[in-house]
Amino acid sequence: MSNRLISGSAVALVTPFHQDGSIDFEAMRRLVRFHREAGTDIVLPCGTTGESPTLTNEEEAEIIRVVCEEAGESMMVAAGAGNNDTRHAVELARNAEKAGARAILSVAPYYNKPSQEGYYQHFRRVAEAVSIPVIIYNVPGRTGSNVSAQTILRLARDIDNVLAVKEASDNFEQIMTLIDERPENFSVMTGEDGLMLPFMALGGDGVISVAANQVPKVVKGLIDAMKAGNLDEAREINRKYRKLFRLNFIESNPVPVKYALSLMGMVEEIYRLPLVPMAEANKAILKAELENLGLV
Repeated sequence: MSNRLISGSAVALVTPFHQDGSIDFEAMRRLVRFHREAGTDIVLPCGTTGESPTLTNEEEAEIIRVVCEEAGESMMVAAGAGNNDTRHAVELARNAEKAGARAILSVAPYYNKPSQEGYYQHFRRVAEAVSIPVIIYNVPGRTGSNVSAQTILRLARDIDNVLAVKEASDNFEQIMTLIDERPENFSVMTGEDGLMLPFMALGGDGVISVAANQVPKVVKGLIDAMKAGNLDEAREINRKYRKLFRLNFIESNPVPVKYALSLMGMVEEIYRLPLVPMAEANKAILKAELENLGLV
C-alpha cells in the first residue's frame, strides 16, 4: 500500500490578469472553484503556466493566499516557488509556506546549467529552508539541461521532505528508472499531458497538467481510469483529447491555454510581456478543436 502524499490530477493554474496588467483575483477564485467542483486533487498556482517569471514576490504570496482560501480543505495547494538563484528560490519557498501552501514545486535552475552536484546542493538548500514537501520540477525543454534520475533519487533518499518529482521530459528510460528505484513515499508525476497514458501504465502517480485548466474532469478521469486498471476507458479519453493536449503547445505555454480559457469565458486573454497573443492562424486551429470537443 503506497503512502505517497502527492498523486492524482494536479492543475498548473494560469494567472488571470485585468486589462491594466494587474491580477484578476475574482477570476482566480472562479478558476479554483471550477477545479474544486471537477474533483481536481491538487491546484498549483505560480508555476510557469501561471507566468511566474513575470510575478513579483508579493504578487505570488497574495495569489497563494487567495488560492488556499478558495481551495479550503478539498484540494492540496502546491505552489510554484522556483528560481535559478538558490537564495531567491529559498526566499520564494519560505514565502509560499507562510502564505499557506502545503507543498512547493521548485524548478531546476534554468540558464545557469549547473552540474548534477550543483542541482543536488540547490534542491537540498531549498528543501532545508521549509517544512512542507518539495516537488522537484525537471523540464529540460525550458531549463536547457536535465536533472538526472540519479540526482533526483539521491535527493529523495537523503532529504525527508523531497517527496515528488514533476518529470516533464519524454525520456522513458529516465522515467522508468525514477519509478523503479524510488523510495516508497516518493511520487513520480508527469508534466506532459500527451504522455499521461503510457506514464501511468509504467507506474507513475499522476500528472501536473496544463490541459486540466480547460478539461479538469477529463484529466482526472484519465488518471483515475489508469489507477483503476481501466485501460480501454483511459485509451478512449486519450484518443478523444490527444489533439487538444498537443495544441496547448502550438505556441509557448500558457499562451494557447489562456486563449482557450478566454473563449470559455473563464479569463481575459491578457498576458504579461514577453508573452503576446497567439498568431491568428493558430487561434483558428485551436478554436476549431475546442468547438469540435464542445468546449465553446
